[in-house]
Order: sequence, then C-alpha cells, then structure tokens
Amino acid sequence: MATKKHLLIGEAAGFPECESTLGSLRLQARRLQGGLRDGVLLVELVAGNTRLFVVPDRGLGIWKMLSGPVELGWQSPVKGPVHPAFVRVDEPSGLGWLAGFDELVCRCGLVSNGAPEFDASGRLQHGLHGRIANLPANALEVVLDDTAGTITLIGTVHETRFLQHALRMTTTLTLQAERPHVSWTDLVENVSDRPAEIQMLYHCNFGQPLLGEGAELVAPVEELAPRDAAAVGDVLSWNRYAAPQPGRGEQVHFCQIRPDSDGMASAMLVAPNREQAARLSWHAATLPCFTLWKNQGGLADGYVTGLEPGTNYPNPRSFEAEHGRVVPLAAGDGIAFQLALEHLSGPAVASAADALRSQAGEPCVHNEPKAGWSAA
Repeated sequence: MATKKHLLIGEAAGFPECESTLGSLRLQARRLQGGLRDGVLLVELVAGNTRLFVVPDRGLGIWKMLSGPVELGWQSPVKGPVHPAFVRVDEPSGLGWLAGFDELVCRCGLVSNGAPEFDASGRLQHGLHGRIANLPANALEVVLDDTAGTITLIGTVHETRFLQHALRMTTTLTLQAERPHVSWTDLVENVSDRPAEIQMLYHCNFGQPLLGEGAELVAPVEELAPRDAAAVGDVLSWNRYAAPQPGRGEQVHFCQIRPDSDGMASAMLVAPNREQAARLSWHAATLPCFTLWKNQGGLADGYVTGLEPGTNYPNPRSFEAEHGRVVPLAAGDGIAFQLALEHLSGPAVASAADALRSQAGEPCVHNEPKAGWSAA
C-alpha cells in the first residue's frame, strides 16, 4: 500500500484544480469564483483534525487555520482572499497593500517591509509592507506522507525587477496530523549577479475567538518601547487586551524577545477563557526584531492583533538601513527563516505559558519611543 504521494500542481502542471487523499491527509486545490477573489488559487491542506488554507497567488500566505472547530485568523473588513490584480501596491498613497489584507500569516518584504516611503518630491519609493504578499507562486508541489503523518507544500515566488533586483523565495511548509502545528522555512536567495539587501517580516494576525477582553500576550520580553505617541498610553497594558472599542486607533510596540537555549523565540496569545492559545515560534538569529500590533477598534473594522517577528522594525526602509537593520546578500547568497505556529488547548495552555514565563526576566519597558527603534 502506498504511504507517500508526490503531486506537482505548478509549473508544467499549469496549476490545475485537483484533489488527493492518503489516510488522514488530504489536498484540495481549487480556483475561487466571484468578486475580488475571482481566479484565486486556494490550496487546502488537511492533516488529522487540522485544516490549513494556503494562497499561492498571494506570496504563499496562510489565509486561515482550523484546529477542529477553532479558527485561527481574523475577521477583516476586506473579504478575501483578494486576487493581486485588484491590489495596487504602487498606489501613490503608499497604502494600496491594505486592499488585500486579511490573512492569518502574511509575509512583508522582500525589498522592503515597513511603512510607506517617499522621495523629496513626494513620489512613492516603497509602498506599505512591500510586494511579496501580492506576487504569485510560479512553482508548487505537495507531498502526502502517511507514514510520517505529514503533508508538505513546497513553493517558489520570485520578486524581480529588471536592472534592480532578482530575489527568489522558496517555501517548505509542513502540517502534522498528530497535532495542530504548522512549520515552515522560507529560503530567500539573491539570484542576481549583483549584491542585494532584503527585509522580511511575518504579519501573523489573530482575532476572535482567541482575541477578546482579557486576552493576554505571553512572551519573554527583554525590552519594549512604544512605536509612537499613540502607543504611549498602552505601555502599562502592553500584554493585555481590551474589548472592541469603535474608533480606537492602532497601538504598536517594538520589542526584543529572549530566545530559548535552542535559539528559538516564542510569543503566545492566550484567549480570555485561558482554554485556547496560539503559540508562534521563530529562529531569533535571523528574525531578531518583534513588533506587537494591537488594533482594538470595532469588530466591523477589524478587531485584531499582530505578532510580527522580522529582520527589522517596520519603519521606512531608509531609517532601518541607517540603523543596520537590512540583510545584505551577496550574489548567489541566501538566508533561511524558520517559523512554526501551533494551536494549544486545555491544560497545554497553562503549561506552555508557564514555560515561557520561566524564560522571562524583568523586561526593560520604555515609556516613550526609543531612539534608533522608532522613526516616528
């Protein structure tokens, strides 16, 4: 009896709709129809009681994750997944990226990943959060391994502009049948003959049911500072969440997270009932900066928090470059980013939270934005 299936659903295969099952593993790739999602390829990966929805057309972003009946993701006013053809990332305001934003995990990069930046004449140089989340994969394959209880997706996205840069991101993502856990590695390579500089940030976004009044962020924070004046009033409650408040603006904190003995950093969002949580982990050496985004406005406007490990803080690119927070890549060189996301429930929530608290010392919390961290 076959215990492994290898399916090519990209390049030579032309990204067809397809479905395949092997034991408790299942793949379904289908094209969505209607509205702004028309034509989007949605790949559903199922391993045991976990379902993961990947959007190859949107930089291999993770749209949603279902762990049994619990949905990880958020309720964006943008009803996606939105086809990149409808997202004008070069819109003069610099904010066109927001027209497609509704994923659980959205990559920001690769040339830039922060706030919009304009030249002296007011012309846009870098749009909000870069281009990678609106670039389609041009190669895709899936391996179902019933013996290992895993389903693995491998995809490639190119971010290239003639005479400027040629970057390739190869993603290897694995979902496990034995627990609600997904891990992935993104290998970003400079395939040009010229040197390049890159940035990467993982915008990992959670709304209800994990987010709500009394929800808590648990993380071994070494240092934290508000991004700007709007976040100063939230410093004393940086790790706690309020109920939705229509009209409340976003508040953002920049952090350093203490990694464990294996070099992995983690942050965990614990639901108000303390019975559910999401734990995000990443390799701290390659993603040394952490941004905490708290958007506690009305439900209809997108009540959401973002846990965002990155190579840098999401300031304008020139500011980050001045402070040494861009990644240089010589011709032919690459860098690998490793992350994992897991849904926890029941007693595992308290156990994981206690483990993270045991790593934490007394954090250095600034009451004002920190010079060198914030451009605001």
